[in-house]
Amino acid sequence: MSKSLLRISGALLAIVALRAQSPDLPDWQKAAGGKMAFDVASVKPTNRPEPPSFPLDSGNAKTSGGRFSASFSLSLYIKFAYKLDAFRSSATNAMLPKWATTDMYEIHATAEGNPTKDQMRLMLQSLLADRFKLKVHFDTQEKPVFALTLVKPGQTGPKLIPHDQGPPCPDSFTLPALGGLPSDSDKEVFPPMCGYAYGFGNLNGKWRLGTRNSTPEYLAASISDYGLFAGEVDKPVVDRTGLSGRFDFTLEYATDPARLFSFFGPGPPKVDAPGDSQGPSFQEALRKQLGLKLVPDKGPVETPVVDHVERPSEN
Repeated sequence: MSKSLLRISGALLAIVALRAQSPDLPDWQKAAGGKMAFDVASVKPTNRPEPPSFPLDSGNAKTSGGRFSASFSLSLYIKFAYKLDAFRSSATNAMLPKWATTDMYEIHATAEGNPTKDQMRLMLQSLLADRFKLKVHFDTQEKPVFALTLVKPGQTGPKLIPHDQGPPCPDSFTLPALGGLPSDSDKEVFPPMCGYAYGFGNLNGKWRLGTRNSTPEYLAASISDYGLFAGEVDKPVVDRTGLSGRFDFTLEYATDPARLFSFFGPGPPKVDAPGDSQGPSFQEALRKQLGLKLVPDKGPVETPVVDHVERPSEN
């Protein structure tokens, strides 16, 4: 073989090796810094659910320093670790064995410093790979989606405002207590924390949803999850608003009370939206209160594919 061919062959081998070491990861994962791990971690089966030390959603709420603790199923840990919306989580769950969606595991872990929420996700990915032998790869396909757009170009609704026009974020994070839907006269800042989609309702089917200091992308993710819960969104929601910066919003709407406690395991979306006897439907509220609408479209949807998983190893 000539020297020129040897150089070309060597260059091709180098490219192949580089691609093998640098898989096509999501942008948020690259920005968070690549592979990370907790300093100390324990995993054990449990029958007792435990609230997480910080919200395990796709927002940017503050973490509890370097401490991670929760008691959930493996499927919910995967949802957090890979920053999945409800639709991609449901698709991933279909690849898992039944125990991974029903059995609960208590995880307590610590890391030095004050890692961001996305860095905590990377640490949990390493923990799941180590203890559950979880292996995944990403598959991107063109699929039906809802494009989140403005009803009127350049104009938002009365309950969607730039964050700098609202109250400042608190210095510390505390999960709010569950309760009934506050009245319009309630002067309490809603939600009390920033970077977290908080929604709750009552047995009459009235719901209130809100976020503070959130990007348009996270707004779309929140609408995707809670719209599915309301039975009015049956495809992933992607941001096509053209908005930039960070925003606060609140959304009040009516939904079927039977769906009240089914957020982590929603059934198929209903064909008909709920009536307006208790208030507007989810999509009606979206238009009137936030100045946003959902338009059927197509777009790339990236979903983790589960290649392997096992019951966790002993501590």
